[in-house]
Amino acid sequence: MPRPAPIRSMSEQRGPLPRRYARYYLEQTPSLVWLLVVNAVAMLVGIRYYVETMPEVSTFLWPLYADSPVALFLMTLSVATLLPFLGKSLDEVPLTVPLAYLHTIALVWLIKMGLWTVVALNIGFDAYFPAPWAYFGIIVTHLGFVAEGLLVPHYARTTRGALVTALVLALGNDVLDYGFGYHPPLRYDPGLVLPLATVALSVLSVVIAWRLLPMVAPTQKTA
Repeated sequence: MPRPAPIRSMSEQRGPLPRRYARYYLEQTPSLVWLLVVNAVAMLVGIRYYVETMPEVSTFLWPLYADSPVALFLMTLSVATLLPFLGKSLDEVPLTVPLAYLHTIALVWLIKMGLWTVVALNIGFDAYFPAPWAYFGIIVTHLGFVAEGLLVPHYARTTRGALVTALVLALGNDVLDYGFGYHPPLRYDPGLVLPLATVALSVLSVVIAWRLLPMVAPTQKTA
């Protein structure tokens, strides 16, 4: 009969964030709920950035247009899967293939949009600097995306299929953004530099997810 292959403990290979911080934020009710609330508020703030241009975009494309709010939404869904296991150790959280897809895509989107914002604002440096919020505020908050993403390896795993799916979705979103003009609002013409940088970030984000997330072990069959 089939039996699961031995897998490494979730205490192994969990990225640069110390385990104790992940446990603090993800195993306790107040801190986990607070994290979800902060993400929800950040989503609303992010959506406000797109409000003026959203009427020009098909409603069906909004999830692919509002990139940063979508990244936060995916991360919120990912973290919300821990709610039924509050009070338990992160090592006891179930590891399933569907969840591997959700967690992987959430991590890729969060890292990509966090880094993309830093790159985009510095490519168009003169259009944003030295405005306190338009430059410094946005960069700091989006680097927070990357920091939050470091929580994911403490409760998630990935699969080859999840990584390939995340890469296809990320590159498809890049085609939509720069091939059809649905990139986030900018104060300058993206030209060729930003699209190329964005594609590179899509690949880099998937590579980072691959490096950070342990793989779901395949099942083994015995006679």
